[in-house]
Amino acid sequence: MIAELGHYALVLALSVAIVQATVPLYGAWRGDPGWIGLARPSAIVQCLLVVIAFAALMHAYITSDFSVLNVATNSHSAKPLLYKISGVWGNHEGSLLLWLLILVLFGAAVAVFGGNLPAPFRARVLSVQAMIGAGFLCFVLFTSNPFERLLPAPIDGRGLNPLLQDPGLAFHPPFLYLGYVGFSMAFSFAVAALIEGRVDAAWARWVRPWTLAAWCFLTTGIALGSWWAYYELGWGGWWFWDPVENASFMPWLAGTALLHSSIVVEKRDSLKNWTVLLAILTFSLSLLGTFLVRSGVLTSVHAFATDPARGIFILAFLIAVIAGSLTLYAFRAPAMKGGGLFAPISREGGLVLNNLLLSTACATVLLGTLYPLFLDAVTGEKITVGPPYFNATFGPLMVPVFLAMAVGPMLHWKRGDVLGAVQRLKFAVAASVIALFATLVFAFDGPWLAIPGIALGVWMIAAALEEAAYRIRLFRVPVADSLRRLWRSPRAAWGTTFAHAGAGMVIIGIVASSAWQVEKLQIMQPGESVSVGSYEFKFEGAAPIPGPNYEAVRGIFQVSRDGKDIAVMQPESRKYQDPPMDTTEAAIRTGWGGDLYAVIGDPTGDGSWSTRFYNKPMIHWIWIGCLTMVFGGLVSLSDRRHRVGAPVRGKAGAKTATKMSAGAKPPTPVVTK
Repeated sequence: MIAELGHYALVLALSVAIVQATVPLYGAWRGDPGWIGLARPSAIVQCLLVVIAFAALMHAYITSDFSVLNVATNSHSAKPLLYKISGVWGNHEGSLLLWLLILVLFGAAVAVFGGNLPAPFRARVLSVQAMIGAGFLCFVLFTSNPFERLLPAPIDGRGLNPLLQDPGLAFHPPFLYLGYVGFSMAFSFAVAALIEGRVDAAWARWVRPWTLAAWCFLTTGIALGSWWAYYELGWGGWWFWDPVENASFMPWLAGTALLHSSIVVEKRDSLKNWTVLLAILTFSLSLLGTFLVRSGVLTSVHAFATDPARGIFILAFLIAVIAGSLTLYAFRAPAMKGGGLFAPISREGGLVLNNLLLSTACATVLLGTLYPLFLDAVTGEKITVGPPYFNATFGPLMVPVFLAMAVGPMLHWKRGDVLGAVQRLKFAVAASVIALFATLVFAFDGPWLAIPGIALGVWMIAAALEEAAYRIRLFRVPVADSLRRLWRSPRAAWGTTFAHAGAGMVIIGIVASSAWQVEKLQIMQPGESVSVGSYEFKFEGAAPIPGPNYEAVRGIFQVSRDGKDIAVMQPESRKYQDPPMDTTEAAIRTGWGGDLYAVIGDPTGDGSWSTRFYNKPMIHWIWIGCLTMVFGGLVSLSDRRHRVGAPVRGKAGAKTATKMSAGAKPPTPVVTK
C-alpha cells in the first residue's frame, strides 16, 4: 500500500509540474499577478509530493519489503541498517528518485527564500525548473519506476553490491547530486533571463549564491568519491580519469568558470552573454554525466546497468534541453549588450583568462571522454583514453590558471598593472623560490617536474595569504586599523582567500604523493618483514573474523621506524555471499608526513599471503585542500550581499537591458537597504 502511495505521489507531482511549467510562464508574459503567484505554491506542493514518494521507497528498504522489485534486487535482510538506507540510491531507480528529490528541493528553496526576486522573474525561473522536473518525472514513471511490484515476493533479496556497502555510499552520491542538480538553478536563472531579456548586476547577484552552493556540494562530492576510491578499492589511487569521474569533473570546471564570470557581470556589467552561455553549458554537462551513467554506452564501476530504452529517453531529453536552450540563446543573446569596458590587463582581463583556460581544460576532458565512444559508434574500433592523454593536455592548461589565480586579485578593476601586482606579491615570490630550492636539495631523487610543482602550490598559498594581508593593509597602517579592515572586509573576499589557498594545498598533495610514493607488492609469511621507504612492516599473521553479512580475514602488521614500534595496521580481505564478491579493506595510518597504506590479499596455499604496501607522502593534503576550498565557498556564501540583492540601476545602466519579449513587463528592481 505504501509503495502504491509513493507511485501515486509521483503521478500527482508530474501533474503539478506541468501546471507549474506553463501557467506561471504564461502569466508572466501576460502580466497576470494571479497566474504569476501560482508558481510558489506549485513548487512547494511538487516538492512535498516527491518527498512522500522518496519516503515511501525508503520505508520499503528499511522494512525489507521484497515485494517491491527494486528492493528485492538491491537489498538483503541481513544488511546493516545504514546500508539499507543508503541502498535506496545505490541503484538506477533509487538514485534517479534522489536526483528528482534534490531538483524539487532546490525549486522549493527558490519559492520560499527567493523573496528578493521580482515576482515575474521568479515565476519564469520556477517554470523552467518545473520543465526539467517534468522531464525527469516522465523518465522515472515511464522507464524507471522504483515501485514496481514483484509477485510472488521472494523470501530474501539479492543484496547490494559489496563495493557499495560502505559509509561512502551514504554521503558521496547525495553531495554529488546536490552539486549536479544545483547547477539546474543557474540554468533556470539563465533561461529566465533570456526569456525576460535582462542580464545585469542584479541578475548576477541572484544567480551567484545558487551557483556557489552547487559548486560547494559538487566539490565535496568529488572529494568524498576520491577518498572512497582511495581506501576501498585497494589500489592506493584516488583518481583514475574514469569516464564517469570525468563526467562529474566537467561541470565542476564549467561551474568554476561560471562563478568567476558572474563576478564580472556584477562588478562591471560585462561578459553577460558568456556568463549566460556558461550557465547553460554547466547544467548541460551535468545532464551529459547522467546520460553516460545510465545509457549503457560505457563500462565503469560507477555506471548503472540499464536497458536501451532508458538510454534513448535520457539522450532525447538531453538533446531537447541543450538544443532548446541554445536556440533561445541564439535568438536572445545578440540584444544583450555589455556595459563596462576594460583593458586586457585588468582584474576583468584576468577573470576572462581564467574562463578561457578553464573552458579549454573542460573541452579537453570532454574530448578524451567522448572520443572513444564516437570512434566505437562510427568504426567499431575500441580504444581507451587514459591518464597519459589527460596528464599531457589538462596539466599544462592548469599551470597558467594557477599563476593567474595569484596575480588576478592584485590587479585593479578596469585597468591594471601586471608588474605592480607581482611586486605586491613579494612574499609569495620569495616563498615559492625557497620551496623550489628546498625541494631540489631535499628531494633531488624525484621527477624534475615535481620541483616546480611544489613551488607552484606554495606560490598559490602564499599569494592568497599575501592578498589578504594587502587587503587589510597589514604592517602598513596601525594594527588597530588593520583589525578594523579585517572585520569590515566582505566575506566573499575571505572566501576567495581560503578557496585559492585550498587549491594550492591540493596541488602540493598531488605532486608529493605522485612523485615520492613508495610501493611494495610482496608474498609474505608470518614473521617476515619488508621495508617501505623508512618504515618496516612485519607480518604477524592473519586470522578469520565474522562480519554482519560477510566473512573476513584480518592481517596484522607491526610498523616500526628506526627500530621503534609506531603502529599496528590491520587490513581485511572480505567475502560477501549476497551477492558473492571479494573485497579488500585497506588499513591506513595518517601522519604529518603522509599515509602508510597496507592491503592483504589472498593466501597462496603454503601459509603465505599476497600483500601490498604504500608510503604516500602528503597525500592527505589533497582532501584537506578540498575541504579548505569548500570552507571558502561557504564563507563566500554567507556574505550579506548574496541575501539582499543588488542596488537599483541608474538610468544609464537601465539602458543596457533590452526589452525583448513582446508584452512582457520589466521586473521590479530590488532595493538594497
